[in-house]
Amino acid sequence: MRIGFIGLGNMGGPMALNVLKAGHAMVVNDVRHELAKPHLAQGARWADTPRAVAQASEVVFTSLPGPREVESVVLGANGILEGAARGTLYVDLSTNSATLIRKIHGVCAERGVDVLDAPVSGGVPGARSGKLAVLVGGDEALYERVKTVLDAIGDKVTWVGGIGCGTVAKLVHNMVSACSRMAIAEGMTLGVKAGVAPEVLLDALAKSSFGQGRVLKDMIPNTVFPGAFDDVSFALRLLRKDVGLATELGREYHVPMMIAALAEQQLEEALGRGWGDKDSMTFFKLQEERAGVELRTKNRGTTS
Repeated sequence: MRIGFIGLGNMGGPMALNVLKAGHAMVVNDVRHELAKPHLAQGARWADTPRAVAQASEVVFTSLPGPREVESVVLGANGILEGAARGTLYVDLSTNSATLIRKIHGVCAERGVDVLDAPVSGGVPGARSGKLAVLVGGDEALYERVKTVLDAIGDKVTWVGGIGCGTVAKLVHNMVSACSRMAIAEGMTLGVKAGVAPEVLLDALAKSSFGQGRVLKDMIPNTVFPGAFDDVSFALRLLRKDVGLATELGREYHVPMMIAALAEQQLEEALGRGWGDKDSMTFFKLQEERAGVELRTKNRGTTS
C-alpha cells in the first residue's frame, strides 16, 4: 500500500518506521527535514508539502502535536485536501479535538476523501516497539481496509465507533489517567508521611483491589452497566467510612487531600440519598444524573 506519513516526532517517527518495516511504500514530510533521515535510509521518499504527500499516497497518516497543526496540515494551503484524489483515506493518529476531526470529516467527504480518527496510547516506548493501543473512529469498512497498516503501529487496534469516537475515547482515557494519578499522589504522600516506605506502599497498592484493575474489569461491567446496585459486593457506607478515615489521617499529618475531600463529599451526598446499604459503585448514579446520561448496557465490553 502507498502510505503517506506527516509528522515524524517522538511518536510519529517510530510509528512510521514500523509501517515501513511492514513492507509498505512511504512518502514522508515534517517541518524538520532532519527527522526523516531514518525513514529515507529505509527507503521512504521525501515530499516538500502535505499536498505532495497526499498526491503520492493511497492512505495518509498524520501524527501532530494538536488540533491547530492538524487543521493546518489537512485544510490549509498546500495541505492534504488540496492533493488528495477521490478515494484517498486520511487517518489522524494525533490526540485531537473530536469536534475538529468531525469537521474535517465533513469537509473531506465533499471532495470524496475518507477520514478516520485513530489516536494512540502507549507513549514513546510503545511507538518504538509497536505495542500501542489504537482507538479508531469512523466507517467500519474503512477501518477494515486499513487495519493491516494499523497492526504495524499497535498491537491493540480497536474500532470504537463513528467518526470522532476514537478521539473521544482517547480524551476520556487521558482525563481519567490524570485524575487517577493525582489521587495516587495524594495517597502516596499521605502513606509515606504516616510512616510507610514508598516502595512498600506502591507494592501494597499494586497488589490490592485497585491495582489489580477491579474497577474496570469487574465493578463497572458487572455492577454499573447492568445497574445491579442492590447486589452488594462492598457497601457504600463502608467506602464512606474508609475515605473518612483517610481524610482524618490526612488532617492529623497535615497532608492536603483535595481529591479525597471531593470524593468524601460525593459519598456523603450518596448516603443522603439513602444508598448506604447499596453497592459502593452506586455513587455513579450521581454523575449520571448531572450528565443526563445512563451507562446501562447489556454488553459488558472486553477488558482483558
